[in-house]
Amino acid sequence: MTTFVLMHGGGMGGWTWRYVRELLRAEGHEVFTPSFTGFAEHVHLMSRDITNAVHVQDIANLLEAEDLKGVVLVAHSYSGTVAPGVVKAQPDRIKRVIYLDAIVANSGERINALLGMAPDEVEKLDTMLAAGEGPIGSGVHEMQRGMAKEHPFLMPPERQEWLLDHLSDMPLRCTVCPVEVGAEALSVPVDYIAAEHTMMVPMHARAKELGWTMHSHPGDHALLVGDPEGTAKLIMDIAAS
Repeated sequence: MTTFVLMHGGGMGGWTWRYVRELLRAEGHEVFTPSFTGFAEHVHLMSRDITNAVHVQDIANLLEAEDLKGVVLVAHSYSGTVAPGVVKAQPDRIKRVIYLDAIVANSGERINALLGMAPDEVEKLDTMLAAGEGPIGSGVHEMQRGMAKEHPFLMPPERQEWLLDHLSDMPLRCTVCPVEVGAEALSVPVDYIAAEHTMMVPMHARAKELGWTMHSHPGDHALLVGDPEGTAKLIMDIAAS
């Protein structure tokens, strides 16, 4: 039996793991799917003060409160920037990290800059938010809905509708502040599951450069919803290796 802590991506929440969670639990594993502060059922807590470090603390606190040990930490998308900080905060509780088509950021880097925004503009936005000005949310949920209209996800229409209906906004600050603990600091074994149809291809290259064990999946960035069976099998196979 393995203890999995599954972390979600931008605009999502613990709910996005529903189908994978059921499959893992059916095999006897212990599974936790927390939502970050300012996301999903915690969206009412969204503020300009929520940095990436707050989300690190969310998960570090969960590990301590539940007294979890031997954890396999799975990070999808945005939460790839959270995982290294969690390992640093709770090094004795995590045995392995699995990146699921996730962002690979080094210490001091800012997510929006990695995704194409001009670095100086990202820094200015962070400064403005830190001063209590500017938008609180990022609008990522509406951006994802718009992108899905142009390029539907690789999943049945009813499953995509479920995914898009459940999306919610997320704190803008966590995407423009510097990541305090980067991927280069990870001190446990790391595996990277790379989706074939995704904008995360540059992140795949970063994972390879870090020497992580690479795995491929024929799906898209929402593979955990589009192919929960394949995703769960990959996660379990990696954890058992």
